[in-house]
Amino acid sequence: MTSLSIAGVWSFTPVLRPDERGVFLESFTASAFTDAVGHPLALAQMNISSSRAHTLRGVHFADVPPGQAKYVQCFSGRILDVVVDIRVGSPTFGAWDAVELDDQSRAGLYVAEGLGHAFCALSETAVVGYLCSEPYAPSREHGIHPLDPDLDLPWPAGDNVLSPKDAAAPTLAEALERGLLPDYAACQTYLTEGLGRGRG
Repeated sequence: MTSLSIAGVWSFTPVLRPDERGVFLESFTASAFTDAVGHPLALAQMNISSSRAHTLRGVHFADVPPGQAKYVQCFSGRILDVVVDIRVGSPTFGAWDAVELDDQSRAGLYVAEGLGHAFCALSETAVVGYLCSEPYAPSREHGIHPLDPDLDLPWPAGDNVLSPKDAAAPTLAEALERGLLPDYAACQTYLTEGLGRGRG
């Protein structure tokens, strides 16, 4: 696993073992994850989405505590996966990391609690799976508009397909003004306290 430019974002490149039958890989290994990231990944829910080309999903995030960490992989097709640092007080607030995930490299991406997550389907269809540390809870789920011009996320050119909820999401500045964004110090404290309770 390799840490990216934003604290709490890690990419994972699995070892592929091809033979005449196809390919085998370990898409997630708890010990390797914990050794790299420094804590285990609690598993509360697994989500799978299927999207057509140019579909944008996100930018999604959850209140911290408890937040919702995600381990994302593309099972079929190709996506551009983007993580945005929306933690108020973070040294990289407003910055983003972008990684292409596909069904050839089988790479994974870990997104820690308090970060915003989004992706765009680059292929005709894309099937994405995410391991989540917390179950879906509508009352504490929020979004940032994925086409916020101030974020200037690196989406490919084309007619984007957004859900009504994502299309109505506030910009980062509006979410900050409304007090919706996670606090960086609170995110760090939650991780530390969670580890003390045997998180994961």
